[in-house]
Amino acid sequence: MPRAEAPSKNGPTPDDPGFVEWVTARGTPLRRKAYLLCGDWDRADDLVQDTLVYVFARWGRVARGSNVDAYVNRVLVHKAVDEGRKPWRRVRLVEHVPEVADHAAGAALVGVEHADSPLALALAELPVGQRAVLVLRYTDDLSVEEIARVLDLPSGTVKSRLSRAVQAVRSHLETQGLGVSAAGPEDTP
Repeated sequence: MPRAEAPSKNGPTPDDPGFVEWVTARGTPLRRKAYLLCGDWDRADDLVQDTLVYVFARWGRVARGSNVDAYVNRVLVHKAVDEGRKPWRRVRLVEHVPEVADHAAGAALVGVEHADSPLALALAELPVGQRAVLVLRYTDDLSVEEIARVLDLPSGTVKSRLSRAVQAVRSHLETQGLGVSAAGPEDTP
């Protein structure tokens, strides 16, 4: 008879229903973060799928950990960096847009893409390491030290990547005629 796993305090249960419950609650923000990391919804979906497959294989141990979200974010970022290094991922095919079965969902996505397009274009110009640091800083509100732990980098490297990324995004947005606040480089991209 299989041993039943006890639920963890204040977190998901380390079983299949616990995983499904966690994905249901966190899937949409995870997908958006993946989009910000790679700049393409299809690649973001692939990235989220790869991340969830990886996490599911270790779910019993992950769910008993102290911070499931941080672990999944780390996996997502590492997978995005790894995918960005593969030469075949640099090919962009945009001949035809696939049909969208749910027109309301399609319209909502078009609205999000339209609102995010200046930022997405600016992020697309960044090297994958700078993009990862910027996304972790401003979507997860992680500190430099936390980002350094997630990416296994020294804090100084994170600071320099963050500074360069913020400056590059600001420069791109200013050339597009979009106003950027005068806050410091650690405050807003």
